[in-house]
Amino acid sequence: ILLDKDGKRKHTRPTFSGQQIFALEKTFEQTKYLAGPERARLAYSLGMTESQVKVWFQNRRTKWRKKHAAEMATAKKKQDSETERLKGASENEEEDDDYNKPLDPNSDDEKITQLLKKHKPGGGGLLLHPTEGEASA
Repeated sequence: ILLDKDGKRKHTRPTFSGQQIFALEKTFEQTKYLAGPERARLAYSLGMTESQVKVWFQNRRTKWRKKHAAEMATAKKKQDSETERLKGASENEEEDDDYNKPLDPNSDDEKITQLLKKHKPGGGGLLLHPTEGEASA
């Protein structure tokens, strides 16, 4: 028995054997809550007190909830980023509507050049009619 500095009994944390933890985990997989008689049977079979089993289950549920909440948050972030990606793709499709329309053969070259600049990196690309300076280069 351990005593604190005032001579009172010091509370010690129980250590459970691997077999006890294994049995507790297996039971927890089947049910997250134990009723009184089930808790008493499990405690007796593992050589533990009912309060130890009760507290172990309380702590294990807290751990399980935290893990479950973290998994849900990760899934939500993944879903949100996918939604943003799809949203961005649909906005680009809207911007590309002008680009994807058939060209009017009677349209002026300036409109075509602007569309090409808008959709080509660096604004370069195909020139239909080179300007005077470009023709001599």
